[in-house]
Amino acid sequence: MVYKIFVTPTAQEMIKQLQADIREKVKYRIDELAENPEKQGKPLLGELAGFRSVHTAGRYRIIYHVDREQVVVIIVGAGIRKEGDKRDIYTLTRKLFHSGLIEMKVRRKPKTK
Repeated sequence: MVYKIFVTPTAQEMIKQLQADIREKVKYRIDELAENPEKQGKPLLGELAGFRSVHTAGRYRIIYHVDREQVVVIIVGAGIRKEGDKRDIYTLTRKLFHSGLIEMKVRRKPKTK
């Protein structure tokens, strides 16, 4: 089954801020999530349970949610994994989650690409 990909506006902004070569690798990896997204990456725990993370371009991660019912992969964030840094993708994603921005994007019926 092929999933549609929806990149949230927040994730789009995160991707835009990446260096061109990294940005291209991230986009390519996002496209690969259309097939078997639940077999890629790893499920996240704790506050981010229900989301998955997949590696790309070395230390970069893509954070996404798989909506089986709508057959959509929702990209909620992308950035560098730099533990202890305020720009760490997991730190940023948790902040978005606490602000309610991610939850709204996941529950809302997404537009497809």
